[in-house]
Amino acid sequence: MRPSHDYIFTGGGLAGLSLIMHILGESSLSQKTILLIDQDAKQLNDRTWCYWESGKGFFDDILFRKWNKAWFHASGYSALKELGSYSYKMIRGIDFYRHCHSIIASSGRVDVVQATVDSITQDSEGVSVQTGEATYSGSFLFNSIIFPDNQIHPKAFPLLQHFKGWVIETEDPVFDPECPTLMDFRVDQSHGTTFVYVMPFSPNKALVEYTLFTPALLDEAGYKNGLQNYLEQYLGLSRYSITEEEFGVIPMTDHLFSPGEGRIVNLGTAGGQTKPSSGYTFRFIQKHAAAVVQALVNDENPIVKRHYLDKRFFWYDKVLLHMLYFKKMPGARIFRLLFSRNPIQRIFRFLDNETKIHEELILLNTLPQWPFMKAGWKELLKK
Repeated sequence: MRPSHDYIFTGGGLAGLSLIMHILGESSLSQKTILLIDQDAKQLNDRTWCYWESGKGFFDDILFRKWNKAWFHASGYSALKELGSYSYKMIRGIDFYRHCHSIIASSGRVDVVQATVDSITQDSEGVSVQTGEATYSGSFLFNSIIFPDNQIHPKAFPLLQHFKGWVIETEDPVFDPECPTLMDFRVDQSHGTTFVYVMPFSPNKALVEYTLFTPALLDEAGYKNGLQNYLEQYLGLSRYSITEEEFGVIPMTDHLFSPGEGRIVNLGTAGGQTKPSSGYTFRFIQKHAAAVVQALVNDENPIVKRHYLDKRFFWYDKVLLHMLYFKKMPGARIFRLLFSRNPIQRIFRFLDNETKIHEELILLNTLPQWPFMKAGWKELLKK
């Protein structure tokens, strides 16, 4: 198989575009050619990424907003948390797409094809991608598509993180632009673990996102009622205009997504870069992209395997999913205990899989021991 490109990308979302940006930024890979195949032209502001990060990040130049403190609310506990060395950052989807495609267009090294991928095959020399119009070949394929053979295993936890967000504008100033709300669990918990976060852009404008960790989605009225009730009860708003809407679904599961095989490298959720217990993906995608680029620079296998010591974080994820799915303890209580008994920097490091074992023992000791120990043993013994 004679490759037409060095690297082929199937899917031009967050994971694919992030890795392309990392490759284009690495001088030792400047001779590599890239083909991006995506069925979507990425011309809409279809999503927002919010994430915490310490120091300067790879995409800081296109940040829409950045905050150095944030509110956490739960029944019986509210606190404005100083983030220390961390910042809470926001990137709008449209800004990300425009930034990446501008660099792609000016690089002269990336061909872009808008098409649907029908099939992928590989041999020892390369990979072939079939679309409706043509067949393309490359040395390596970086794939973001979840194909049927990589669907969630029926015995895995089937929780979903699903959310509906409104960007609203108000006549009167009601938001503090310096103080977002990271999580507000004071809302009704009858569906399961439910919270709202508020990202203020100005005194009169903010993104308000209604988020749930449950096995099933709500109907449209359920999300609408959740948002309206929060705006009225906790922000005192009955009059506002909705300027943008977004909706998303992220799997929260202990299913082991394949990192890839042979010359096919899976990215993003398809490659296991979504944290099972929280749905956070943005920072894990950036760390994975940096590791893949380093492997390419070193002429090593770009299928980056998890270090054996890091597998403990997957077990922590499984334990929390067990607690939430079998309703051993309300999610709102778990998060209230975490945030009321730990510095937020330790929580961030833990959720980023970056804590040391002694920090994890301290953090885990702030949660009720017996129910978590029982869940932990059951997950260790589960086949």
